[in-house]
Amino acid sequence: MLVSLIIPCYNEEEVLPILYDALCGVRESIKDSGKEFEFIFVSDGSRDKTEEIIKGFAANDPGIRYVFFSRNFGKEAAMYAGMKKSKGDYVAILDADMQDPPSLIPSMIADLDSGDYDVVAARRVTRQGEPPIRSFFARCFYKLINKMIDVEIADGARDFRLMRRQVVDAILSLSERQRFSKGIFAWVGFRTKWVEHENVERAAGETKWSFWKLFRYAIDGIVAFTTAPLRLATYAGFFFAIAGFIYLIYYFIKAIIGRIWDIVAGYPSLLCFILFIGGLVLMALGIIGEYLGRTYIETKARPIYIPMEESEDD
Repeated sequence: MLVSLIIPCYNEEEVLPILYDALCGVRESIKDSGKEFEFIFVSDGSRDKTEEIIKGFAANDPGIRYVFFSRNFGKEAAMYAGMKKSKGDYVAILDADMQDPPSLIPSMIADLDSGDYDVVAARRVTRQGEPPIRSFFARCFYKLINKMIDVEIADGARDFRLMRRQVVDAILSLSERQRFSKGIFAWVGFRTKWVEHENVERAAGETKWSFWKLFRYAIDGIVAFTTAPLRLATYAGFFFAIAGFIYLIYYFIKAIIGRIWDIVAGYPSLLCFILFIGGLVLMALGIIGEYLGRTYIETKARPIYIPMEESEDD
């Protein structure tokens, strides 16, 4: 039985030797179980020595395959490319920074071997070592998106998971360009076991995820899996239309009974009200624009990634 391990990489020259040693240790620890491994490294347009190091591994290890992108297409594209290149009966995705502990892989394989599960996925139970502001917004994001979508994304869920081939094929069948894998993993379903672990800090190097990138990723996830923001804009528009109508009736009644002396005095509040409504209209148009923009991108049907170089398939 072949097990494929997919490792997306972006400027990871410092941590790759540490990761490779850990993966080799996992392979050695279960060599008597009849499992064979392939390590699939996907370089997402790295600008350091990541690709050179991967080629060095491949020169001495026939179990290594790789895909190098022509530029940075993002981690989502890297995971998709790795799954597409994988041949394993079991397929795992893990980050190169060692925050997804390779030591969990043998037990994850044993869980799939039991036949009770189709996916074994990891989730963090703590965020120790993570900036407090990032942890706060991450928890808010999970609470918000789970109220909006039909499936549930576990708080602390990571992309680190081991899947049967059937699950991988189902994910690959969803060829959308604007990908949000955490949502896709939940949407395809299948029997899933969650493996909880403590937060692990990077073994070396620096994170590539800034607060702004994470914020954009959160917006992509919400827009990709729910139309709730569009409904929210509709509800807000309806509410303020009713409020405006009541406001009009109020001043109409005041004009009939002759109490119109404070209309001019209320000009500043009316101006603020108009500006507030105008802001809501622009916000609603922005939400609509997000969906239209993504529809426009999907209709172009551009490839999810462009490989510059990849290892030959056997």
